[in-house]
Amino acid sequence: MLQNQMISAIASTLRVFDPVSDTLDILIISFAFYQLIQFARKSRAGQLVRGILLIIIFYGLAYVMNLRTVTWVLNNVLTIGFTAAVVIFQPELRRTLERMGQTTVWAGRLFGNRRADPSLRGVWQSAVVAICDAAEQLSDTRTGALMVLERKNNLEEIIRTGTPMHADVIPEMLGTIFYEGTPLHDGAVVIRDGVIVAAGCVLPLSNNLEMGKDMGTRHRAGLGMSENSDAIIVIVSEETGIISMAKNGVLIRRLDRQNLFNLLQEEIVPPEEAAEKRVSVSGLKNMLRKGGTQNHAKAE
Repeated sequence: MLQNQMISAIASTLRVFDPVSDTLDILIISFAFYQLIQFARKSRAGQLVRGILLIIIFYGLAYVMNLRTVTWVLNNVLTIGFTAAVVIFQPELRRTLERMGQTTVWAGRLFGNRRADPSLRGVWQSAVVAICDAAEQLSDTRTGALMVLERKNNLEEIIRTGTPMHADVIPEMLGTIFYEGTPLHDGAVVIRDGVIVAAGCVLPLSNNLEMGKDMGTRHRAGLGMSENSDAIIVIVSEETGIISMAKNGVLIRRLDRQNLFNLLQEEIVPPEEAAEKRVSVSGLKNMLRKGGTQNHAKAE
């Protein structure tokens, strides 16, 4: 009898199962749980997340076992706990929502993407060469430097913390800005579309506790900027002269000029897709024009 009930229940469930919507529903929930687990692993409050999940498990067990007092206590704890979690995880939640709205593919297509402009390719190529030359020179003289290369995320809030500029990216300009005697040498330079738009900018500091003791405020600021945006940050250590690059919360250290150039070329310089399309379209037009001319000559 019990087996027949189970079989009928399964059959009833399968009859109402929609392959498209239900499969999509399962995939969305699975992805949400996966992201929650990843968030708990990467967050500096990961232990607190695990504690909350443990309380939820205890609440489920108490509900199944009909422990009314324990259920009442845990229900109140969870109500307060979710509100406290939003406050505790406010920086992480804000960073996640900002990245969802600023760096996804659909957002770039909906609101436009500045880096897709093919005219920026040449400007960025010149800027990358100048940045690498300047980083090498600053490394040789052990002059600290912090250069923020804007990508998709708008850094207007960071730019407002510094001194506005509009200068070409050349090694002499960067060397002058970061020279120890100048007022702007302690802050960061922001480069947008291959042009220096601000200097002496203040960057958010990273809370990463795994950073080495040989890395100071400049590295912490560069890493913090990469955690809060998709910008690429080039860092030159004042103490050691080591060149580093920060991207997506990861610090790549001990770079030479060629390695830095290769990384920036890949991350910053726009691809040649737009230029290739223009060439192919113009070539097709020329072929059609030549074909029309030949047909006209044959007709004559």
